[in-house]
This record gives sequence, C-alpha cells and structure tokens, in this order.
Amino acid sequence: MKTRILLLAAAAVAVASLAAAQTMPGPSGGPMPQQHGPAMHDMGDMHDMHGMGRMHGATAGTLPTEPGQGAFGAIQEIVRILEADPKTDWSKVDLEALRQHLIDMNEVTLNAAATERPIEGGAEIAVTGTGRTLEAIRRMVPAQAQMLDGHDGWTAKAAPLPSGVLLTVTTQDPRDVAHIRGLGFIGLMATGAHHQAHHLAMAKGEFPVH
Repeated sequence: MKTRILLLAAAAVAVASLAAAQTMPGPSGGPMPQQHGPAMHDMGDMHDMHGMGRMHGATAGTLPTEPGQGAFGAIQEIVRILEADPKTDWSKVDLEALRQHLIDMNEVTLNAAATERPIEGGAEIAVTGTGRTLEAIRRMVPAQAQMLDGHDGWTAKAAPLPSGVLLTVTTQDPRDVAHIRGLGFIGLMATGAHHQAHHLAMAKGEFPVH
C-alpha cells in the first residue's frame, strides 16, 4: 500500500513538471515551444506546404486565367481547340498567319485615324495611316466591307485612298441610319459574328489571308 502511494505521488509530480515546462516563458517571453516527434514534424511541414500553395494561388480553381496579352490569349485559345480536335490536320495549321492578322487588328484598332462623315442613309469614313498601319488598313477594311455588305440589308463598300481606305455603309431603312452612325468606324469593324470562326479557319489553313 505504501509503495502504491509513492508511485502515484511520483506520477503526479511528473505530470506537474511537464505542465510547468509547457507554460514556462521562452526567450521571447512566450511559452516554450512544445517538442514533437518525427511524425508531428512531418505533418507540420505538409501543412506549411499546403499553406504556401494557397498563398501563391497553386490550388485547383485559383490559378490565374488571363494570359497577360490579348493576342497571345487568342492564339492560346485556338491552340487548345486544335489540340482537342482529333481531325486537326497539323500539316495545314498556320498560326503565324493568325498572328499577322492579329497584328493587323491591333494596328487598325489602335493606330488608324478614322474621319467619319454622315451621308444620306448612313456614314462615310476615311480610314488612314502610315507604314505598318496603312498595310493593315488596306487588308482589313475592304475585307470587312465585303462582310458588312448585305448585313441587315446594309450596303457597304471600300474605295482606295492615297493613305488608306474610304469605307461607306448605308441603308434603305431610315430606322437603321442612326445605328450605322452610332457604331462608327470601330463598331462597324467589330460587327458580325464571323471573327472567331474566321480566326479558327485561318489557323487551320482553310481561309485565305488578306
């Protein structure tokens, strides 16, 4: 009986000592760090790695989706479509043609000068530029005029200018005149749902480059 009491007392002292050690202030004034075995240490490392992954956006569903550049993103999307299609004929694929077309789009959108003038039934727009921009205007504006001609009953035509192209779009419907004028140059260039299909066909080598 005496031996049992002594053992219980020793156990109580040990527990009290352990509790005191865990609450003793450390070098920085906080509690002393607890000691862990190898298994606990590994679990802590794994937790830290997962935390760093979340911090840097590496978990599923949180990775960035923007490629950082619009033309690059457009080509990236086309590449995904081509690679997902088992019928893609890679011997005909011409992504460089698409890249050059996207450069033309950039030049016309950002660098071309457009002087718009209302005329009977619609608008007349002188699209001008120099150098690479002029080349892009001469390729893109006449091609878009062909696409617009007949759209919603409109009449569209492109005539050459010394430094660009004269785009004319008119309608016989008086209700559509304000629509055409409101779109203006860049709106008319963006009109139509053919652009994306055109880009894919160009990348596949199925559409003639301007």
